[in-house]
Amino acid sequence: AMTAAHKTLPFGTVIKVTSIDIDRSVIVRINDRGPYIKGRSLDLSKAAFFKIAPKKYGGSIKVKLEIIK
Repeated sequence: AMTAAHKTLPFGTVIKVTSIDIDRSVIVRINDRGPYIKGRSLDLSKAAFFKIAPKKYGGSIKVKLEIIK
């Protein structure tokens, strides 16, 4: 599923997440709270993450967020 966790955005919020390094985007819906790791603002589902980041990037990339609705 194309979902994500965010600490403060309301559940159901739809956001566009764009990878800064490779300029790929994905639309996700906030359905969970987190992340609880210092320096991170968003946790993407695996499906959403691999839409915008090749596997060589591991589990962390720099992104920009845009609220759609």
